[in-house]
Amino acid sequence: EAFESLLRFAENRTSSLFETAYRPMAKEAAEPVKELFTDISLYILGAETTVESAVLRFFDSLFPLVYSRLINPGITDLSEDYTECLRLTRQDINPFGHYSKNMVTELSKSLWASRMLSQALSLGIEVINTTEHAAVSKECSRALVKMQYCPHCQGLTLIRPCVGYCLNVMRGCLASVAELDAQWREFISTLEYLTNEMAASHELEMALSGIWSSINEAILHAQLNGPQLSATVSVSDYLCSLIPQSSSENGESFSLTKSEETDFHKFINYMKRSRTFYASIAERLCDGDLVMRDSSTCWNGEDVVER
Repeated sequence: EAFESLLRFAENRTSSLFETAYRPMAKEAAEPVKELFTDISLYILGAETTVESAVLRFFDSLFPLVYSRLINPGITDLSEDYTECLRLTRQDINPFGHYSKNMVTELSKSLWASRMLSQALSLGIEVINTTEHAAVSKECSRALVKMQYCPHCQGLTLIRPCVGYCLNVMRGCLASVAELDAQWREFISTLEYLTNEMAASHELEMALSGIWSSINEAILHAQLNGPQLSATVSVSDYLCSLIPQSSSENGESFSLTKSEETDFHKFINYMKRSRTFYASIAERLCDGDLVMRDSSTCWNGEDVVER
């Protein structure tokens, strides 16, 4: 949910940039902007794509609009062939200078950490769901029935299993689940590392909230070099150089609410406490109502004995 909030804010802010500073191309830029943030979202969720391909695809789509609406506003016929020609030209002449590559660099590291965190959380959910529905073997079922109900056959309805007996039965039943201990510990360590990396500098938040600024700088760079771009492209007789538009600095910012940050930290702390969950699951089960803690006698599987 936090990822989605950050993405929505960044997308809305980028859309506002076009609506306020680059109105002639705002309507046509809406789809490339949407595709950019969809690609970023899919990348975070683990799709087979890269940040570089998403960003460069966006600038490929953006250049025909910048060229025909800002640099050469006299162009009225933006056909598919003409648009594709400009897209291919963008890759050759690099009209946005270093800003497109800088945007790739700034986003790559923070989005990679977010992607890994998202995948780690998904893996954790998958492991939990798998073990939650783990099948109980016949041997385990018999051992559980013997532990819980055999004393009843002798009229000993109030006697509970001994702790040691309970642990032996539970460890036998949960042997396959306990094998997940090493992987679970590694998962928790990875989760802790990634969250610490992200929390240390709020890189994801900063990178996403800075997308609009990177795009703005890229467009201004293209406008400043309008005549040279027109001469290089050679697709129009109309050559002009627009005075760079100065968009007012938008002081709006975004950060996770205190409630969201608190909930997230609570979740991470809870996960840290579960580091030994699979190794100690038998102890946890035998620490509840299954065994008799406040009695001097207990059932050892064969008879009533002193604790």
